[in-house]
Order: sequence, then structure tokens, then C-alpha cells
Amino acid sequence: MDSDKGFLNRRLVPALTVLSENTYMSAIRAGMVAVVPLTIIGGLFLVVSSLPINGWEDWIAPYQPLLEIPFTATFGLLGVFVCFAIGYDLGKRFGQEGIVSASMATLVFLMIQIRMEDQTLNMDGLGSQGLFTAILIALITVRVQKSFTDWNVVIKLPPNVPKVVYDSFLSLSPMFFLIVVFWMIRFVLGVDINQVVQTVFSPLLFALDTLPGILVYAFLVTMLWSVGINGDNAMDAIVAPVFLQYLAANAEAMAAGQPLPNITALGFFTSFVNVGGTGATIALALIMLNSKEPGYRKVSRLSLPTQIFQINEPIFFGFPIVLNPIFMVPYILNAMILTTGTYLLMSWGIIQRPFVPVPWTTPPIIGHYLVTGGDWKAAVWGVASIGIAMAVYFPFAKAAERQRLRQEAAGTTGE
Repeated sequence: MDSDKGFLNRRLVPALTVLSENTYMSAIRAGMVAVVPLTIIGGLFLVVSSLPINGWEDWIAPYQPLLEIPFTATFGLLGVFVCFAIGYDLGKRFGQEGIVSASMATLVFLMIQIRMEDQTLNMDGLGSQGLFTAILIALITVRVQKSFTDWNVVIKLPPNVPKVVYDSFLSLSPMFFLIVVFWMIRFVLGVDINQVVQTVFSPLLFALDTLPGILVYAFLVTMLWSVGINGDNAMDAIVAPVFLQYLAANAEAMAAGQPLPNITALGFFTSFVNVGGTGATIALALIMLNSKEPGYRKVSRLSLPTQIFQINEPIFFGFPIVLNPIFMVPYILNAMILTTGTYLLMSWGIIQRPFVPVPWTTPPIIGHYLVTGGDWKAAVWGVASIGIAMAVYFPFAKAAERQRLRQEAAGTTGE
């Protein structure tokens, strides 16, 4: 076991840490987080228009067009907001003027959404369908901007010129280059960039909405956490656009009165699997609240208030769970069980699929209820999930407790 830990600490952990802290990955994560408030606002208007109350649909029908405007302004323009946010964050990380970087990326993104036949914008491309295109455009344009700056292929004005004017002229050379390149690709060569990007990412889009695919994701997230890496952050840059695209598709289907197409939309994992934190650790805290071992008891009582809001670092590092085989096993197992149970219940139509965005810090059960637009059966499943997780953790927790008590009685520690 010590040799395994040594390998993890020397080889695997540093490599995965570098990946999770990669500049481009970090910018994507920041950009996706930045648009969450927009989706919540749009989701609130969607909820009002589709409350699960008898007769509500008929009563709200005259106001439906009005309620759809904020929804369209948020979900319908997700690609634009994501492109701007990622461009801004990446530009700042590269030492560029953030607003200039974001504006340049957004300009290129909007240009390639223009229809040649009537010179109008392709609105589908501006929304969730254009998310991956928006991400790639933001990364490419800011990287080109940075390269032009490094190579000094920029127009520099005298230093006494106002900074905003100075920075805007610095962007002229890379902006002209980018406009020409993407204009040629999209309109001269006739390449549908949105379609190409969607085709490239279609395997990922398909896989993550299947039970095997989401189980692999659940395993990777909890496995990374188990070796001390924030698994949610490490994977977020890859999966967040997918889950957000699923959520947008579900929200659009709900607004149109159609069946929701995706199960693993944004909210599936954060609300239904990460119950009280990744690995459903709120269940472990509840088991150990009155532990015979003072250390476990104290950590559980201190961490429980934060776990109500899905923050579980105190118990994760306090027990610890990281690199601790006794707790790693149920930690990973709970994520797999809750992922499977939730997926099956949604696929069978027993509980509603996610279509309302809620903050990841929303307490369990409440989050289950809200993310499904007020499905009481989802809230019941939330209660059951905590019970299931407690049953999984119980034998391991008691084994750890007995081991710690024996060590204390012998005057030793587990170090």
C-alpha cells in the first residue's frame, strides 16, 4: 500500500494537478461559472411558466410570450456569453487587456454565425448548440492575440495616448488576421464550423448521457478526489459545456411542451450524486456525529453545517478520506450507486429530468426538488439517497472507528 501511495504522490498526482491547473482549462472553467447566474435567471422564468399546479398552464398561457423573453435572452445566447467570458478570463491570464480579448473573440464568433444567403444570424448557433464552437473560438483568438503581442506584430501608439485607445490599437493586427482567416474558412471555403465542431464532439455528447458514460465520469471524479485532486474541477472544463448543453436542450423542450431529451443535464451530478458533497459524505458525517472516537465525532459535527451546503472539504481532509482505503471504497461506491439509481429512475420516468439550473451549494433534497422543477418524488429520492449512502458508509465507518480506538488504547496513531 505504501508503494502504491508513493507512485500516486510521485507520478499520478503531479501529472493530474498540472492538467487541472492548465491555463486553458482554468479559463474554460471560469467562463462556464460566469454564465451560471444567467441560466438561473432564465430558469426562474421557465419555472414560473411551467409550475406543476393544476390549471396553471391555462392561466399562464396569455403571458407565455412575455415569460419566454428572458429565457431566450439567457439560454438563447449562451454561446455568446461563454465566448465573451472565456475570452476575458484567458486574456487576463495571458496579460492582455481582458475586454479587448473578449470583444475580439465574440466578434469572430458572431461573424461565423452569419448566414451567407440572407446576412442574418443563425440563432441556433448563438445558443447551446454553439457552446463548443464558442469555447474553441475564444481559446484560438486569445492565443493568436498573445502570439502577435509576443512577436511584436502590433500597432503601437505613443505612450501618452489614453490606455483604452492604446490597447484597442494593439488589437488591430491580430483582429484583422483572425477576421480574414475565419472569413475565408467560413464563407470563401464554405466550411460550417459549427457543424464540424459538433461532429468532433458528438462522441462525448453521446457518451455522457448514457449510463456507462456517466458511471465512468463518476468514477474518475471520485477517484481523483481520493488521491487529493479536486475531481470536479479537474473534469469540469471538459464536461461542463456538455452538461450545460443538455440543460439548455431540456429547458427548451420544457418551454415547448415536449419530453425532456437528456438525463445527465447540469444538476444531475451536483444535486443527485454529490449529496452533501462529492461522494455523499453528509451520510458519513451523520453516522459519526456520536462516534465513540473523539476525533471522528468532532470533525463530523464541525463539518455537517458546511455539508448542508455541499461543501465537504472539512470531513474529506479531516478524517481523512484522501488516500485512506477504508473510506475511499465507500466514497467511490456511493457515487456509482447514486449515479445508477438516479439515472434509472429518470430513464423510467419515475422522477423528472433536470431542467432548472440551481447553484451547486443548494442543500440536498431542496436541490433535488428545485432542479426538477418541483417534482416531489425527486425530493423523496433525495432523502432515500442519504439513507442509502449511510448504509454503504456504515460498516467502513465502524471499522475505522474500531481501528482508531485500538490505536489510541495502545498509545499509537494511524500515521
